Amino acid sequence: MDWTAGYVTEIEYLCNYNRVLCPSVLRLVCLSAGLAPPAGEPLRYLELGYGQGLSLNIHAAACAGEFWGTDFNPSHVAHARALGEAAGSGVRLLDASFTELAARQDLPEFDIVALHGIWSWVSDENRGVIIDLIRRKLRVGGIVYIAYNCFPGWAPILPLRHLMKLHADLAGNANGIVAKVDGALAFTQQVIDSGALYFRRHPAVGEWLKTITGENRSYLAHEYLNEHWGVMTFSDVVRWLDQAKLTFIASAHLLDHVEAVNLSVEGQHLLAEIKNPILQQSVRDYLVDQHVRRDVFVKGPQRLSRLEQLDAIRSEAFALATHPDDVGMKVRGELGETILPEQVYRPLIDVLAENDYAPKKVDDLVRHAHLKAIPLGQVLQAILVLVGVGHVRPAQGGTGAARTNCRALNRHLCERAQSNRDIKWLASPVTGGGVPASRFQQLFLLAMQLGKKSEAEQAAFAWACLSRQARRLTKDGKVIESAGENIAELTKMAGQFATKRLPVLRALEVV
Repeated sequence: MDWTAGYVTEIEYLCNYNRVLCPSVLRLVCLSAGLAPPAGEPLRYLELGYGQGLSLNIHAAACAGEFWGTDFNPSHVAHARALGEAAGSGVRLLDASFTELAARQDLPEFDIVALHGIWSWVSDENRGVIIDLIRRKLRVGGIVYIAYNCFPGWAPILPLRHLMKLHADLAGNANGIVAKVDGALAFTQQVIDSGALYFRRHPAVGEWLKTITGENRSYLAHEYLNEHWGVMTFSDVVRWLDQAKLTFIASAHLLDHVEAVNLSVEGQHLLAEIKNPILQQSVRDYLVDQHVRRDVFVKGPQRLSRLEQLDAIRSEAFALATHPDDVGMKVRGELGETILPEQVYRPLIDVLAENDYAPKKVDDLVRHAHLKAIPLGQVLQAILVLVGVGHVRPAQGGTGAARTNCRALNRHLCERAQSNRDIKWLASPVTGGGVPASRFQQLFLLAMQLGKKSEAEQAAFAWACLSRQARRLTKDGKVIESAGENIAELTKMAGQFATKRLPVLRALEVV
């Protein structure tokens, strides 16, 4: 019997962090949609198919609560457990299929069940097991986050994926999955170059192939070569989740809550006229040519009155996670780039940066002298946009345990950065989630913890790590060859880090 059930296990998935999975972000999604968020004490969270486990481990370290997850790829589990042990968070990282998980007698009821991508990569049989598990183990009032490939965006690309999968199965290189991916990409390009009418009549598909050719091979193997890979309409997913008594709330992508950056005026008017939420969301998918949906569903929606919603949002706190100089006044939505009104966003960003970036409640923000003249609705929309693009994060009251766990996990990740550059995130007990930190920023932090106070010492430490791996920096697309020039560039980077990034990381208690 094939234990993989048709799922790609020959190559590990990317070690990425997904901020949409953060409990505080999902709470904000609920409030923005006018729904009461999960209120379990303690919070109980389950991630199905956690991959390398970075997101789950960061959340388990940074949040109070009980965190569970399962992934049946042993390599993923081993990696995730190493992170969990380093943090000391007590996260439950299982090596179990969905059927095995559903049969466990010790599963609690969960407030949040998260599935990022896995729904599109498993069989209908496994989808049925997932639905039954959610039906039995999601607490009333709990939410499900589910991300999946959808129509209509994938419609013209399905034949491309079919051709790639067919080549990998029937003519693929026996030297491993990466060779199969490379072979499938090259073969498909040959078909295009031969003048195939399909690609001539659908030129965007050929452009799609050019784009994905530059993607990480691990991602492509999992996205394109799984046996049970599939695409669904939003309405089909609604029918599946209805079996678990779930109701659609909203998109977990907060920029989708601000339609001015996504839809034309005509499109906004059209959607406003459609009262059925399933039809409305389905039409919206056509308006934006949706490829991937990131949806939140609830078991037993408790709708808030407008006053209750505003009171709840005004009590929420937010923290700036980016230096003000690095917050651009452009945002990319489905319509392309939108220019943000500086008269709203610049004062808000400046106020969030006050008091050394300390988190601030919405109620305090709107009462601030620099913001009180701006209508509440505009301030709230600006916060949603800034959270949606990652410059601002919802803030929580970090516990002592969360601080201890984050400190331990971050030390582990910074030490790992000496020889590895695959993880570019650290954990914050202030936000309850991950915060971007490049490899060099992690090395500078580690150097500081080792007593290296000056920028020159920190640069020398980072250079020692690079030189042991025979690596060099690049600048303007060119490799910097000499040790002196590398150290000089690293010293400059350490100075910029100390001036702009370090104060933010300190405020978020990353260090």
